[in-house]
Amino acid sequence: MERVRLLVFNAALGVLDYRVPQGMTVEYGSVVVAPLGPRQVLGIVWEAERLNAQDVPASKLRPLLEVLPVPPLPAQLRRLIEWTADYYCAPLSSVARMALGSTAALRGGGTTTEYRLTGEEPKRMTPQRAAALDALQGEQGSIRELAELASVSEGVLRGMVGAGLLEPVTVDLDRPYPPARPDFAVPKLSEAQKEAADTFVAAVKDHAFAPFLLDGVTGSGKTECYFEAVAEALRLGRQVLVLLPEIALTENFLRRFEQRFGVAPILWHSSVKSSERRRAWRAIVHGEAQVVVGARSALFLPYASLGLIVVDEAHEVSFKQDDGVRYNARDVAVIRAKFEAIPVILASATPALESMQLAEAGVYRKIELPDRFGGAMLPEIEIIDLRKEVPERGRWLAPRLVEEMKDRLARGEQSLLFLNRRGYAPLTLCRHCGYRFQCPNCTAWLVEHRFSQRLACHHCGHEVPVPDACPECGTADCLVACGPGVERIADEVAEILPEARTALVTSDTMNTPEAIGEFVAKAEGGAIDVIIGTQLVTKGYHFPELTLVGVVDADLGLEGGDLRAAERTYQQVAQVAGRAGRGEKPGEVLIQTRHPEAAVIAALANGDRDAFYAAETESRREAGAPPFGRWAAIIVSSEDQAEALSAARAIGGTAPNLPDMLVLGPAPAPLSLLRGRHRFRLLINARRSAELQKALRDWLEPLQFPRGVRVSIDIDPYSFV
Repeated sequence: MERVRLLVFNAALGVLDYRVPQGMTVEYGSVVVAPLGPRQVLGIVWEAERLNAQDVPASKLRPLLEVLPVPPLPAQLRRLIEWTADYYCAPLSSVARMALGSTAALRGGGTTTEYRLTGEEPKRMTPQRAAALDALQGEQGSIRELAELASVSEGVLRGMVGAGLLEPVTVDLDRPYPPARPDFAVPKLSEAQKEAADTFVAAVKDHAFAPFLLDGVTGSGKTECYFEAVAEALRLGRQVLVLLPEIALTENFLRRFEQRFGVAPILWHSSVKSSERRRAWRAIVHGEAQVVVGARSALFLPYASLGLIVVDEAHEVSFKQDDGVRYNARDVAVIRAKFEAIPVILASATPALESMQLAEAGVYRKIELPDRFGGAMLPEIEIIDLRKEVPERGRWLAPRLVEEMKDRLARGEQSLLFLNRRGYAPLTLCRHCGYRFQCPNCTAWLVEHRFSQRLACHHCGHEVPVPDACPECGTADCLVACGPGVERIADEVAEILPEARTALVTSDTMNTPEAIGEFVAKAEGGAIDVIIGTQLVTKGYHFPELTLVGVVDADLGLEGGDLRAAERTYQQVAQVAGRAGRGEKPGEVLIQTRHPEAAVIAALANGDRDAFYAAETESRREAGAPPFGRWAAIIVSSEDQAEALSAARAIGGTAPNLPDMLVLGPAPAPLSLLRGRHRFRLLINARRSAELQKALRDWLEPLQFPRGVRVSIDIDPYSFV
């Protein structure tokens, strides 16, 4: 090629044309360095006919500077990037950026210097050094990474290097990973598991697009089934991607993977340190990384020879990105498998209604595991009507649930209490003047956290200490915590079962893989009697002695304007219920509710999932909601409220009048102030036949807005705040 068209990582620049200097070899997908004014920019060589741009005369083209020493992005990945940008109405450059997950890796291997504790006793101890010594036990990383981990300044750590408390370690950036062994510990599968596993193995051998919905009850051994497909891909020398919805699930998964294949898989998520991300990216692009386990961003990495994709807990809402490129990793995984011509397995005990509908239509092949492995029984589920079985004054647990917990404690068995609300209380107010603590940056109440003695916003991270007096009226000792969070439930358990050993499992307390690993080890070892947690405890864990699950407030998820509220509540409660009775002992689930007549609660009580899905399907069909219709949201925001409102009205005033598309709004978003920005939303409901993305682009592209206004499109939205 004598001239090339580059996709550069700046949406404002669009695409740029360059000349290829004599002697330089480039091909489509090559990552190159090009001049831009006095600067240098990274770009990817793209097919010119696929990027709309005006041709520049050859005489005006500047030459490329360098082709970076990494394999070109494969054609399948380039088509996936184009599809994602087109479907989700996102800039092509923003999607492409995710493929180059570590720009530091583009320059090749070499070594870097990391630091670790020497074990020496400090001659001079300061509070900062003491904190660092506690936090960095067993850790190794750059000064910056260790400073973040220990919550101290980099200067403190440099002082520790000088004092001989930290020592430098030279790390090879491209050291190979130990190979996984497909036959390391082959499990004994049940007949149903073997049938499912054989189906997946055959699909991996065929190397053709084959989407599967693995629908198995909790404890049925879904992981063991798809591990056999992973093993087959390894035997064939192909790479495997396993997507998990949350980092918190990786620790448990890593252990199971290592027991099966002899080594841990390669991790890819935001908490992986930069040198490991660089190493992982280079191993992935050169085909040396066998199995990658990661969060949704791992989906866009440039695998050299992908042979299988698995999406575990495929119903999870956290697979949907809520800012930047607002894609759903579950759906994009299926599209990537189609471009790569490989099988994809969506595994879940409570599949998304959209996935169920695609299986009913024959688009996905449904593989069912209706029974628990090893003869374990599904737990009995009972409803506690809080209107009739009222908790004691000032408490949140009904007498029957308390009695069952006491019974489990006496028998040496474990209980789990689930409440999807972090902190001690969702609202703190002054009993004297009624003042409520609200976040200054968001339309949200500050949540009290007793353990950290802070009031915190769970949307923007704003925190303040709990004051001694009301900031409005100045009255001391007048603050009242309203409603329960998990910390308050933990306090209640300490009062009613003072001898019980408890564990609080939330994203506040379990924010590192080490903390999660320690919790799992204690729970499996019988060192915990009562687990109190948020959605972190609803999936992935297997505790044989856990025989009682109490859902503290099943109605919580049904509040608000979430159009998927019933489905989400069903999935969450069914998942947490599935933690009970996974061993030899039978399990029991008690669901506290004030609305036992609600369809979702009745379905849970009767164990009738099919009836719930049928009713939910019918209501979605009537509303023209997914999967029978299409949704899109337009979110308009600005630091200036009047500016945001004006822009939102301009968008609403130019809405297209199409027979297959209904535009609702603009209206203030439920969180009308978020991170200091005022927000308005428009909701579009379209028929399946509508060319929704084209209509949105034709509608919004001609409009001009002030610099402070952001307009973003959310296709298939999951969040309505």
